[in-house]
Amino acid sequence: MVYKIIKTESDYEMMLEEAYELMDAKENTPQGDRLELVSLLIEKYEQEHYAIAPPHPINAIKFRMEQAGLQQKDMVEYFGDKSKVSEVLNLKRPLSLKHIRRLNHDLHIPLESLIEEYSLEKLQA
Repeated sequence: MVYKIIKTESDYEMMLEEAYELMDAKENTPQGDRLELVSLLIEKYEQEHYAIAPPHPINAIKFRMEQAGLQQKDMVEYFGDKSKVSEVLNLKRPLSLKHIRRLNHDLHIPLESLIEEYSLEKLQA
């Protein structure tokens, strides 16, 4: 098979079949190298055609809080005081650069999620 950039949905389907057939290939073998190449081609196509938008910054924070078992009171160290935590999580106050840096560094919330622009309107559930 000749490998090329995936440009159509049918090319994409063929590459998925190829990847499935090569799934058990061992690393550093010709089949393993083909699987890696096919995977890169598939990944590039999916990034262009099936991109997933980052979550709303507040949803990203709430998700990380849930993962880590944190409550609002535990977030004071990242926002300064209880009222700021409440205001940010309830869309009454935007995230500051300082908040973004601390949340990214300390809670490992991706910057892509935190820097997404958002309005201070009610979140859709």
